[in-house]
Amino acid sequence: MLRFDRLRVAGIAALLSSLVLTGCSQKTDGVLVYSARNEQLIKPLFDLYTKETGVPIRFVTDDAGPLIERLGAEGANTTADMLMTVDAGELWYAAERDLFQPVNSPILTANIPAHFRDEKNRWFGLSIRARTIVYSTERVKPEDLSTYEALADPRWKGKVCLRTSKKVYNQSLVAMLIAEHGEQQTETIVRGWVSNLATEVFANDVLLMEAIAAGQCDVGIVNTYYFGRLLRDKPTLPVKLFWPDQQGKGVHVNISGAGVTRYARNKEAAQKLLEWLSQPEAQAVFAGANMEYPANPAVKADPAVQAWGEFKHSESNIAQAGALQADAVRLMDRAGYR
Repeated sequence: MLRFDRLRVAGIAALLSSLVLTGCSQKTDGVLVYSARNEQLIKPLFDLYTKETGVPIRFVTDDAGPLIERLGAEGANTTADMLMTVDAGELWYAAERDLFQPVNSPILTANIPAHFRDEKNRWFGLSIRARTIVYSTERVKPEDLSTYEALADPRWKGKVCLRTSKKVYNQSLVAMLIAEHGEQQTETIVRGWVSNLATEVFANDVLLMEAIAAGQCDVGIVNTYYFGRLLRDKPTLPVKLFWPDQQGKGVHVNISGAGVTRYARNKEAAQKLLEWLSQPEAQAVFAGANMEYPANPAVKADPAVQAWGEFKHSESNIAQAGALQADAVRLMDRAGYR
């Protein structure tokens, strides 16, 4: 009897799944985007696109991990035409899962530099954020700073604040350090950071900067847009950005980006949206909404962002942040970076 009940339940579940997938497989007008970028940052842009083209954009927002798993589970039955994430490692992982299809577009390859896109044109960066050093203007002079690696020096003992290693932004930073230095040297660097911590790691970049302002520590590493947001609310905050490694590879940068899904029902419409997102008008809105830098080098950043000053950034292909991310996570764990 138990076996029969299980089979009956399984049959009902399969039937319901079939009905759901059948409903999902119907072609819809416009473009459906799975987005890890927050609604308030993408809705104005999609509304502008619809106003200009008449093409409706629907979107589902969630963290990248669940969206990637959902897209993988839906397979050929998905109705999603585009996946948008906020980290190059996530884009790389989605590509490795074969969730994107190549987009051969002269517009995209002209607008987005090679180191900000997949070598097989499966995904493209749309905005840039720098993960850079911040410091107390009351206790640190900019000439005291130089590189990410130098924060491991004993002179910073008890003066460093870090965000948790569980955040993908730090995983990508360490992955790119591995690409530059190899695992052994990078582990030495990360162990030095941990040894120099002034306190436990923070849940987010804002709390880290507030700790610097409060005198809990002197230096840290954050994404530039968090600095911009905080400075907008607290313009007298005694914290400033420093651009490291200007005599070497340059500042570590990461991207928000997107690609056309492998089973997109509206491939042409999704490609046109992606191309539009790389154009100057959209780039200014996309980056400006979150105080980021446009991925298209022909487009200037928002004046508030420009005020932070010019800097040299690393031109290593950002895809390495994904390819080496698992190694980075294991390395941080070994180094005691929690």
